[in-house]
Amino acid sequence: MLRRTAVSSGIRAATLFGVLAVGLTSCATEETPDTDATGHGAIGGAEEVAEPQLGLTTIDPTGTVAHLDLLDESVTELGEVSPAHSMTTDGRYLFAASDTGVQIVDSGVWTWDHVDHFHYYRAEPQLLGTVDGEGAATIATTNSSTSGGTGISFAGSGDAVLLDTEALSRGEIRELFRVEREPHAGLVVPVGSFALLTDGSGTVTAYDSSGEPTGPEEPCPDPAGSITTRVGAVIGCSDGALLAHVDGSELVVERIPYPEDAPDAAVSGFDNREGRPTVAGLAGPTDIRLLDTRQRAWTLLTAPAPLAHVTAVDDDDDHLLALAQDGRILVLDAATGSVLAETSPLVAESLAAGAAPTLIADQQRAYLSAPTEKLLYEIDYADDARIARTFETATEPAFAAETGR
Repeated sequence: MLRRTAVSSGIRAATLFGVLAVGLTSCATEETPDTDATGHGAIGGAEEVAEPQLGLTTIDPTGTVAHLDLLDESVTELGEVSPAHSMTTDGRYLFAASDTGVQIVDSGVWTWDHVDHFHYYRAEPQLLGTVDGEGAATIATTNSSTSGGTGISFAGSGDAVLLDTEALSRGEIRELFRVEREPHAGLVVPVGSFALLTDGSGTVTAYDSSGEPTGPEEPCPDPAGSITTRVGAVIGCSDGALLAHVDGSELVVERIPYPEDAPDAAVSGFDNREGRPTVAGLAGPTDIRLLDTRQRAWTLLTAPAPLAHVTAVDDDDDHLLALAQDGRILVLDAATGSVLAETSPLVAESLAAGAAPTLIADQQRAYLSAPTEKLLYEIDYADDARIARTFETATEPAFAAETGR
């Protein structure tokens, strides 16, 4: 129903995580000079390379951080963090929330988006340290790993923290502000030189980078879920979404309500191929909601099976990727919700054990972690959901991120 406002051959197994290399393989290029991060994403000590340095960076239940290089299939152990409860990434950093706060891992690989072309970099990976905080942490990032801010909201204390992302790129954890609020499971969403903060009462307020409220204030009942697209930053509300962007030096916040006939439900999180304008979320096991931030319009779809996760590819063929609750990956038509291809149940054991798999959409491939099965899958979703590569892991990849993008 649409309302608007096969597993194949070619599996190549590699047992990679059993033997961990000592250092990341680097490309033989000249060192990039120290430059302003608003230029081309370069920082001192980084190498600019000819292609994206894509990898899968994982954290296991004990806190061991490992990096699988998707180009040469080498594996590097980056170090250890405290056991994490959740993890968020911007494509370079891993923000791992633990009992002591948020620990930050720099994978050392990233892409700088210049709209009509890209720059690719590799530097030494680092464990940067911890941002102290009480209670569950919710992290909101942008699409830049060398400029702007990264928001952290601590539910236990209510503290709202905005980190300087450019400082992170130099190996320094620097808080632009820490604002005290009433304890609640809130959000701190960076937008250019501003940030949008929840207050626990259904209102979102704009702050500048020094931590001073600047307006505007916008109602947002039950705010949950944020993501940044090429158009702006999205915050989910029970009645739709807010879309924020900077026009010149002014912060603009727009409201995008759900269609009048939408069921009374809310999206608690969004996902997409990084930077693309369309995002996807679930308001129920079969209630898919797509938000086109460029058109400011929702598309509501009914899934063909109960789902655990959905992400928008937003490519020329309108692909939508979904993880079914039985462990299959479904390739859906984002215009109709019909099934274009599907895999066998790849992560049934993980879902049954409550070990949440990670589904990542890339320009050419999808990546799926299978914690209980101790596997990582690379899936060619445009080629009948073909399993392109399968990587075995020595420990459970409890959290996984595609880095270098």
